[in-house]
Amino acid sequence: MSTPVEFYWRPGCGFCMALRAGLERAGLPFTEVNIWEEPGAAERVREVANGNETVPTVFVGPAAMVNPSVDEVLTAVREHAPELL
Repeated sequence: MSTPVEFYWRPGCGFCMALRAGLERAGLPFTEVNIWEEPGAAERVREVANGNETVPTVFVGPAAMVNPSVDEVLTAVREHAPELL
């Protein structure tokens, strides 16, 4: 089964590196998607970020969060994928 937490990022993004580290410290499993390498990834981010390629963008089930905090991601996981905690 694939994890319902998808972490969209791009190389050189300091906010992405900080959020990734926080999610790893929290022990949360997630799938990383590089928006510059994965076909359709940048388009998916633009759909939820007002047409921008703003990263990090995180999807947890139906929830989409643009540049979220670790706490915001964990709140969404508690609501949409509590089995991951």
